[in-house]
Amino acid sequence: MHLRELLQHHHYRPKSSVPEWMLGYFKRRSISFANGETDIRTHVCWLQSRNFTIDLRLPVAAEQLAEKAWQDYSAAELRALGNYEGWVADSVWDGETLSWQNEMALQFHGRWQEPAYLKRVGNCMMEFCPSNAYVEDWRLQPSQPGPLVGLRLLDEKNLNTGEQHSRGGGLIICGDYAALVLARPEPMHAGHENALREKAEQAVGDAAALAQLFNFETSVASGSLAQGYTVELSTRPGRKGEALLPLDGFSLADNGRELTQRLSQQDGNTVERRFAIDTFEASCAYPQSTSTTTQATLWFERERETLCRYTQAHY
Repeated sequence: MHLRELLQHHHYRPKSSVPEWMLGYFKRRSISFANGETDIRTHVCWLQSRNFTIDLRLPVAAEQLAEKAWQDYSAAELRALGNYEGWVADSVWDGETLSWQNEMALQFHGRWQEPAYLKRVGNCMMEFCPSNAYVEDWRLQPSQPGPLVGLRLLDEKNLNTGEQHSRGGGLIICGDYAALVLARPEPMHAGHENALREKAEQAVGDAAALAQLFNFETSVASGSLAQGYTVELSTRPGRKGEALLPLDGFSLADNGRELTQRLSQQDGNTVERRFAIDTFEASCAYPQSTSTTTQATLWFERERETLCRYTQAHY
């Protein structure tokens, strides 16, 4: 069954959730550090379901690597790939800060350890960390009201061979955008920070070892539930321009809290993925504005002539 059809007949919204103003797809406009330096170029994407986050961090387009056979990448290119970041994690909101738990990541260590103090005004969400090491400016990407779907991948089974993996990951659909994480089929452990880029560098020419190291995907896409979502950014070279994933082949478990999806792969195998439902909503608004006080609204209208002299939407 297609996800769109399922949403017509089934709805689920959890009792716990991050605030409504935190839902959707945010792109980072800037990060400023305590040393006075600012980065405005790194592609950083944050997609938020009600209780989990998908995050993607890549260099600028000109520095993103093209798809090659694994054995054809140079050591320098593999080190660059080893600095890509993508992860999925549970979101824990305590009313003041957002923190993340149970992270599954391309990297072997969590690069962002601090919780987030968050405040949103309009489409701008500011994030401060407790140590004051950095502050980040996030912008909610414009979207028509649309679905909010959050699915946590529990496992994947090859129906041809019977082989089953406790492969984690997740899918978030928020209006005009979607993101997918497929974690490694088997966990890999490394004993120190930045081990991925070092292991990748050392494995130059070893296709099997590199395929295992980089058997992890985080992709962000745009589109619609009706037409599908096309990948725009990904940790996997070559995924740009492809469909994020088929949106059909789903079935709902009797308990109403899980979905399974059967997929035919290019190698002739059929896999079945099992997802836990975080949220399953046919329509959610993603407004660019936030509320304020009556007094502040009157002030804004009174001073509009100068306040709005140069204003425009920034994403």
